[in-house]
Amino acid sequence: MFDTLLQGGTVHDGTGRVYEGWDVGIKDGRIAEIGPNLNTEDVQEVIPVQGLIVAPGFVDMHTHSDFTLIADGRAESQVHQGVTTEVIGQCGISCAPVLSHDAIKQVSPWYTADAKYKGWLGFAEYLDALDETALGVNVMAFVGHGTIHRAVMGDELHPGTAEDVKEMAQLVERCIEEGAGGFSSGLEYFPGILSAPEHLVPMCEVAAKHNRLYATHVRNRDTEYDLGFAEAIETAQKSGSKLQISHIQPKFGAPEHAMNHTLEMIELARRHDVDIAFDVIPHDWNHTLMAAILPKWAQAGGIDAVMKRLADPEMREKIKANPKPMWLIVKAKKWEDIVLLNATINKDIVGADFAEIGRMRGCDPYDAVLDILLEEGDNMMACMWSSKSFKDADVELCLQQPECAVISDTVAIANEGILKDHVGSLSGYGWAARFLQYYVRDKKTLSLAEGLRKITSLPATRLGLIDRGFIKQGYFADICVFDAASITSNVTVKNPRRYASGIAHVLVNGELSMRNGKRTNTNAGRVLRDFKAA
Repeated sequence: MFDTLLQGGTVHDGTGRVYEGWDVGIKDGRIAEIGPNLNTEDVQEVIPVQGLIVAPGFVDMHTHSDFTLIADGRAESQVHQGVTTEVIGQCGISCAPVLSHDAIKQVSPWYTADAKYKGWLGFAEYLDALDETALGVNVMAFVGHGTIHRAVMGDELHPGTAEDVKEMAQLVERCIEEGAGGFSSGLEYFPGILSAPEHLVPMCEVAAKHNRLYATHVRNRDTEYDLGFAEAIETAQKSGSKLQISHIQPKFGAPEHAMNHTLEMIELARRHDVDIAFDVIPHDWNHTLMAAILPKWAQAGGIDAVMKRLADPEMREKIKANPKPMWLIVKAKKWEDIVLLNATINKDIVGADFAEIGRMRGCDPYDAVLDILLEEGDNMMACMWSSKSFKDADVELCLQQPECAVISDTVAIANEGILKDHVGSLSGYGWAARFLQYYVRDKKTLSLAEGLRKITSLPATRLGLIDRGFIKQGYFADICVFDAASITSNVTVKNPRRYASGIAHVLVNGELSMRNGKRTNTNAGRVLRDFKAA
């Protein structure tokens, strides 16, 4: 009758409903039946799960695994904490479309030079390359504005004429027709930093036409947070697109009332029929590309041009004098609260803070930052740092809003293999575990049922995923079985590559990718290309 039967667990269906002592029967990759005391005759495998939570697999709706999944599709850091679906192509950064194979490394986050992969140009070709990879998770891919801009404009220091923008919108249309699940922008990154609503609206109109999300990393979540959020709302209002504000929590430098005011702005916009939701990182650490600290003029022209500026003493002083860096915590010189998160050439000092790195190198910490970028060279896009820039109270306030999802903003990696030296974020190996451990179990900010909704059915519905995100008959058997009392993130600043604990079993499309707390050799993830109206 069933291929697999999960017997006697506490079933959370993703909506908030809970069923004690129920069974979940799985057949041909889907949930065939749920209920108490299901018939065990003709079941290939019965897995007792008494005392454990049986939940939909976790849906991470904001990641940057675009290239790490190409390099190593197993997604070990995600599978080990119950993630079964990832959404890539966020913050305006996607691996496609590109004009040449040489351009792939420029647009790919966490690009890994030693990775073996066949090149691509268009979005469909990129998805095909993912399809040919053994994937530990299902993958939905957004197309990024930054990559679209580069495909049309190159690295020119202007947002494009009306004709250029029209060409960009046509390219977004093509990518969505080829399987892109949505459109994203990163307005604190080059080249997104050049754009205004009049440049983005035509592309967002394409997303709206196809009923896809527009996800944005807004501009200025610090002193001018209100301008950044107002810009995002205006873009959605004019284009008619559904807006997803990524990692909404304000940064270091924002006034105390910023989070409350932002939620008030969103509520007012909703009254005027703007469809808005948002998500948060369940952590007070804020991570990003180190190169984003450079002013926009210093990022123009590609990596070679950036390196020449970094090597020029006069240019370097102009860079350091930037009155509005992406992180005001840098301007405040709080170097002890900023750590090197990921590097290729300088991997031996990953985890050290920049006050310490400055002392080690005998230089000003800001010069150490620019020196490291210069030393990383072609690996600059993989160079990351993290700072203690978020407030826990802001995260909790967001989590109390019913429309708030929880995300990792990280990459799928592994602590062995080709990606063993990579770090995505300080929550990369434990974002979901930390959320359920810290905010649900320990702080009781949310009930377990509501916490699970925020990482299962809520993002799945918002994204338009077909038959995923719920424990429901006929749905794909993406399932996480875990111990609510022991699920734990084991990550520290000095040791960020530790897998989470407390996960018993993970099923992706009905196949066990984790069994009894151990990773199997099964990678049953799929590239998702078809979506329903969300």
